[in-house]
Amino acid sequence: MTTKTPAPAGATGTATDESAEDVLSRTESRAVRTRSLALLGDLLKPHRRTLWWSGVLVVVSTLGQVAPPAIVAATVDHALPALRDGRYGPLVTYALLMVCASLAGGLANGGYVRAAARVSQAVLIELRGRVFHQTQRLSMEFHESYTSGRIISRQTSDLEALRDLLDGGLTGVVSSILTMLFTAISLTLVDWRSGVVLAIAMVPAWLLTRWFQKKSQVYYREQRTASARVIVKFVETMTGMRAVQAFRREATTERDYGQLAEEYRQASFDTFSLNGRYQPGLVLIGNLTVVAALAYGGWRALGGHLAVGVLVAALLYVKRFFQPIQQVGNFYNSFQSAAAALEKLSALLAEKPTVVEPAHPVPLPDAQGAVDLDHVTFRYARGPVVLPDLDLHIPAGQTVALVGTTGAGKSTLAKLVTRFYDATGGHVRLDGVDVRDLANADLRHNVVMVTQEAYLFSGSVRENIALGRPGATQAQIEEAARAVGAHDFIVHMPDGYDTDVNKRGGRVSAGQRQLLSFARAFLANPAVLVLDEATSSLDIPGERLVQQGLKTLLAGRTAIIIAHRLSTVAIADRVLVMEHGRVVEDGTPAELIAAEGRYARLHHAWQDSLA
Repeated sequence: MTTKTPAPAGATGTATDESAEDVLSRTESRAVRTRSLALLGDLLKPHRRTLWWSGVLVVVSTLGQVAPPAIVAATVDHALPALRDGRYGPLVTYALLMVCASLAGGLANGGYVRAAARVSQAVLIELRGRVFHQTQRLSMEFHESYTSGRIISRQTSDLEALRDLLDGGLTGVVSSILTMLFTAISLTLVDWRSGVVLAIAMVPAWLLTRWFQKKSQVYYREQRTASARVIVKFVETMTGMRAVQAFRREATTERDYGQLAEEYRQASFDTFSLNGRYQPGLVLIGNLTVVAALAYGGWRALGGHLAVGVLVAALLYVKRFFQPIQQVGNFYNSFQSAAAALEKLSALLAEKPTVVEPAHPVPLPDAQGAVDLDHVTFRYARGPVVLPDLDLHIPAGQTVALVGTTGAGKSTLAKLVTRFYDATGGHVRLDGVDVRDLANADLRHNVVMVTQEAYLFSGSVRENIALGRPGATQAQIEEAARAVGAHDFIVHMPDGYDTDVNKRGGRVSAGQRQLLSFARAFLANPAVLVLDEATSSLDIPGERLVQQGLKTLLAGRTAIIIAHRLSTVAIADRVLVMEHGRVVEDGTPAELIAAEGRYARLHHAWQDSLA
C-alpha cells in the first residue's frame, strides 16, 4: 500500500492526486487488474445461480435470433417448390418454426434482461454499501490525506460508470458475442464457402478492433481522470465558498474550473472521435463483405452450384454477423470507463486502517480517566518527528490545559489520547491499559473529543445532541444543553428542540453550533474529555457561559483542554507548556505565572491585549 500525503487545496493538488493514481495503475497494471477482477468476482459470487440461469436464457435467445435465416433458406428451397405440387404442409411447418423461434428468442431475451438487471442492481447496492462502510472504517490518517472530492467521485461518477456497464453493456455484449458465434457456425453449416469469405473479412475487422481497444484504453482513462478532477474542484470550491468570496477568488476559481472542464471536454471529444472512426470502419468492412458474399454466391447460384435459399440465408448471416461487432465496440467504450472506475473503487476498498481493532480487547467497564503517555514518539507518515519522547501522567479527574506555539504537538497529543492515530513508539494508556488493547466501543465511550470544527448533521437540534448518547430522554438532553448554556437559545428557535438545523429559521451561529457540540459531548458522559480549540469560535459572553458550564461538568472528570485563549486555561488544575513536542513547563496557572517563564509571558501579553 502506497502512503499518500495530503494534497494542497485547489485544482493543482487534487489533479495531481488523480494523476498519481492513474500513473500507479499503469506501472502496476497487472496487479491492479487482478485486484479489480477479484473484487468483481467477489461481488458476483452470491449470484452464481442467477448467472447460470441467465446464461441458459441468453443461449435460447441467441438461437431464436440465429434460426430465422436457416428457416428462410429451407422455405425458399423446399416449401415454395412444394406449393407447385399442392403441398402446403412444409410452408405451414416452416412458418410455425419461424413463429416459435421468434417467440422463444423474444421471451428468453426478456427473461435474460430481467435476470441480469436483478444481478446488476444487487451488485451495485452491495458495492455502494462497501464503499460507505470502508470510508467510515478507515482511520483519520486516510481522511486527512484523501480529499473529500475524490471520495465523492468514488460514490458518484465511478459507481455510475459501473452501473452503465452492468445495466446494459454487459448483457448486450454477451448476447452479441453469442450471436456472432452462432451466426458464424450457422453460416458454415449452411455454406462453408461463404464462411470462408466471412473468415477472410474478419482479419481487417479484428485489426481495426484491436487498434480501437488500445486507443480507447488510453482515452477513457484520461476521460475518467478529467471527470474526477472536475468533481473534486467543484466540491472543494463549494466547501470553501466562504474563503473564495472573502478573498475575492471567484474569477480565479472559475478560470481554474473552466480549464478543468475544457480538459474533460477535450478528453470526451477524443473518445467520440475515436468512435467516429471505428464504427464507420466496421460498417465499411461489413458492407464490402456482403458485396463479396453476394458476388461469389451469386456466381455459384447462376452456375447451379448453390441454392437460392442458401444464398439468401448466407447473405442474411453475413449482414447479421457485423451488426453485433458494432455493439461489442460500443461495449468496449463503457467497459474501459467502468474498468478505470473499478480500479479506483478496488484501490479504495483495498486501503487498510492504520488504527485497527485489537484481536483480543481488554474490557474497561468503569473507566476512571487516568491518562499516561510512556516514552511516546510520533511522526505523521514519513514526515519529521512531532513528539520525540513524551512522558506524561494525568491523574483521573484532573483538568489539564495544553498551551504553546503552533506546531508544538498539542493537537497531536490529543489525537493519540483519543486514538485517532497510534503512537509510533511508546504507549498511551487509559487507566493503565494501552489504548491499542481497548475495543473501539469502550474507547469511544470513555474518551470524547470536541474540536473547533463543530459539525451538525441533518435533523433536529434534539437529534444532534442525542448523537452523544442514542436513546437519551428529553430531560437528559435538556440537562446537557442547560449545562453548557445552550438551552436558552434553543427554546427561542422556531420549533425549539425539534428545529431542523439545516432549514430556514434553524440556522445557528458558529458559537451556537459549538455549544450544541458541547452538549453532545457532555451527554455522552465520558471519563476523559478532550477540547481541541473548542472555544475558539465563541464570543466573550458565550465563552463565559461555557466556562461556567465547564466548571460544573468537568468536576471529577479528566479533561485535556487545548486553547490559545488563556481565559479558558484559567479553569485548569494544571498547565503544560509544550515546545517542539516536549513539555517545557508544568504547574498550576498561578505557579507558572509566578515563575516568570514562557506561560507567564503569554499571560502578561494576554492581559495587555485586554487593557
